[in-house]
Amino acid sequence: MPAVEEAQITRYLSKYKYVGATKKDVVDVVTTYRSLTYDLQKFGECADNAAPQKVADPHHITPLFCSFAVFNDGTAKDLFTLQGTIPVVYKNNTYYIPICIWLMDTHPQNAPMCFVKPTPTMQIKVSMYVDHNGKVYLPYLHDWQPHSSDLLSLIQVMIVTFGDHPPVYSKPKEQVAAPYPMNCRCPARISIPFLITFLLFLAFMPQPGGAGPSGSFLPYPTAGGAGGGNFPPYPTGSNFGPYPPAGGAAGYPPYMNFPQPGGGYPPAGGYNAASNASSTGTITEEHIKASLISAVEDKLRRRIQEKVNQYQAEIETLNRTKQELVEGSAKIDAIVSRLEREQVDLQKNIAVLKDKEQELEKSLETLESAEAIDPDEAVTTTAPLYRQLLNAYADEAATEDAIYYLGEGLRGGVIDLETFLKHVRTLSRKQFILRATMQKCRQKAGLAG
Repeated sequence: MPAVEEAQITRYLSKYKYVGATKKDVVDVVTTYRSLTYDLQKFGECADNAAPQKVADPHHITPLFCSFAVFNDGTAKDLFTLQGTIPVVYKNNTYYIPICIWLMDTHPQNAPMCFVKPTPTMQIKVSMYVDHNGKVYLPYLHDWQPHSSDLLSLIQVMIVTFGDHPPVYSKPKEQVAAPYPMNCRCPARISIPFLITFLLFLAFMPQPGGAGPSGSFLPYPTAGGAGGGNFPPYPTGSNFGPYPPAGGAAGYPPYMNFPQPGGGYPPAGGYNAASNASSTGTITEEHIKASLISAVEDKLRRRIQEKVNQYQAEIETLNRTKQELVEGSAKIDAIVSRLEREQVDLQKNIAVLKDKEQELEKSLETLESAEAIDPDEAVTTTAPLYRQLLNAYADEAATEDAIYYLGEGLRGGVIDLETFLKHVRTLSRKQFILRATMQKCRQKAGLAG
């Protein structure tokens, strides 16, 4: 990891109690899983702008619906967080599950808090490991040990657990049917936000002609055109009457009907629907077209964003694989270089051993062709004084051995005490003379001792 990133991690962890152990955990995770990013945020901070929410348990947080959570005493803390995706293999397919890990300021003494953060196209699948808020419950977290548990093992446990019990699933595509038949040239599928906005607009839409001075709407025109008769009043308050018949000269146009191509509400009393469409708020074909275009753009934008996120995750995976391959290639090159050096050294050693073997063969041939050597003549001296000293030393050593074995014979009952004393007395006298001779020879030769 670059020194700049390590310095940034150390700065984020400056207020933590165990900076060294926490930094080691974080570096191991970020190095192994490149798709995870780190940051320092308020405890439980989310993307929306909801009001702060107190939580009774500091290990509980609702990351989907809070701006930031606080502890029991109302305080909030800046905590180190790891966010991103982890690869989970489910039915031989690899999926990238978005997660968020919050590290307590006493890490690793206390277990971290883990959450699943689904994208807009995902839905949390509640199980024994994940609740409806996305909080993760694992035996590894429950049995967290400060000296043996770490974040890297935690993520590996999450990958294995999520592979057996997926925490999220894809939302079904939204299909909304028309509440009643509409005779308009528009697509059959309309997004829910657009439909809700459109129905609310129709519910509060002012009627043609605008409001009068008293605030009540003018009556609907008759279907007879400019030569129509009296206008029945528009029912308001509790003055509701029966609906007029749909046909005939005195009929009313259907309520909340969409304008038809080339037509609209029937004109009456000089009213022109086409000219007053923009001023009275009537929905025209251009409005519907613009709304549909906006809905399609939103849907395309969401799908494009999904594809971009998917391709970014794939690119991150490929980059991580590339980096692992490059590191493996560097290790292989180093091993090959070391093997080549060892091969050169081995060849040198083989050459040296062959030379030594040839020397030994020559020495063996010389010894085989040479005559037998007399042991007494194998060791020679350079002067008669040294020869006398050598002979006296050899006789003295032999005398010492003879006295030793006489003692062993007496101990074993081989000889009696009288024989032992007789021979020991003779040998001791001889040994004394030999030692005196050796001492005089050393003095004459100028040897030490």
